[in-house]
Amino acid sequence: MLKAFLRRSLGHFEKQWNYDAGYMNDLVDASPWTFLRFGLVASLGHTKGPPAEAMTAARIAGTLSEDCGPCTQISVDMATAQGVKPEVIRAILVGDRFAMGETAALGYGFARAVLDRDLEGADAAREEITRRWGKRAVVALSLALTTARMYPNLKYGLGHGRSCTRVIVAGAATPFSFAEPVAV
Repeated sequence: MLKAFLRRSLGHFEKQWNYDAGYMNDLVDASPWTFLRFGLVASLGHTKGPPAEAMTAARIAGTLSEDCGPCTQISVDMATAQGVKPEVIRAILVGDRFAMGETAALGYGFARAVLDRDLEGADAAREEITRRWGKRAVVALSLALTTARMYPNLKYGLGHGRSCTRVIVAGAATPFSFAEPVAV
């Protein structure tokens, strides 16, 4: 009964986001309780704290470090649903800190510094995030970055990974970058 309920829920999720959650169904089939525990951990990435633009930047940076396909697309779609402007999302995807705006740039810079193990950059960003939005925002951004990386790894581990695909923002294909662009 629990499996049927979870599969139905995943079906609604797939329709809502136009997303193939086959790997999540595999997890449900293997162990519904493991799926539920995974969901609890993954939900930590939706902790409230900083503005949506900063959270989006951290999530997309984390997702792009692991995936260039459907996981990136769903991150974009969810950010759009949260009201993050398409031009901000496009700038995050290519790493254009100026175009993404100050709020997103701070979340993005923090995420990139953590991913790159740039301790000085992470310290500086953490200090500024704490000053602006409080310690809770640092926790929220760290969890958003961490959990964003879990989905692609689980998907690839279960054999559902896909090669790079186009990412669509507000109906238009949008380029993206895995590496930090050269500073201008």
